[in-house]
Amino acid sequence: MKNIFLSLCVLSFVFVSISLAQITTSGLSKAEDLNRPVYGLGLSAGWGSGVGLSFRSHFPSKSSLQAVFGIIKTSDKLAMSVGGEYQYDLVRNNAIRFFIVGTVAYFYHGAEFNEVEGPFRMGGGIGGEFYAQNALHITVEGVFVYFSDGRVIPLPQIAAHYYFF
Repeated sequence: MKNIFLSLCVLSFVFVSISLAQITTSGLSKAEDLNRPVYGLGLSAGWGSGVGLSFRSHFPSKSSLQAVFGIIKTSDKLAMSVGGEYQYDLVRNNAIRFFIVGTVAYFYHGAEFNEVEGPFRMGGGIGGEFYAQNALHITVEGVFVYFSDGRVIPLPQIAAHYYFF
C-alpha cells in the first residue's frame, strides 16, 4: 500500500513538473513588445497622487501615466484632490509588474480657504501591480511623500484599475 501511494506521489510530481515546464508568457516580459497603448479606469487612494477616480495609460514602452481626481461637497465645505503619477517599468509579465513611481498632488479642504497643512505633495518610490481577474489589476505602492510644509513621510498607496485591452 505504501509503495502504491509513494508511486502515485512521484508520478504526480513528475506530471506537474512537466506541465509547469511548458508554460511561457505571451511576450509581455519585454515592455517594448506591447505595440499599442493600454488604458485603465479605476479608483486610487494615496497621499502622494490623490484620492478618487483614476485613469491610467500604459504606452508601448516602459512608461505609464496616471491621472487622479476626486471631489466631495457637503453643505458648506469642499474636499478635493487632483494629482498624477509617472511609472517606469522595471519588470513586467502577464500577471505582475514592478515599477519606479513619481507622484504629484494637490489637496483642498475647506469652505472659504484651504485648511489642509501642506496641500501640495510630491513623492517617489516603488510599486507593484498584480493581476486579480480578467482585466482587473491591483496596484500597491510605497512612496516617500514630500509635503509643502516641509515634512517627508513614507506612505502607502493603493489602486484598482480595469484595463481595456
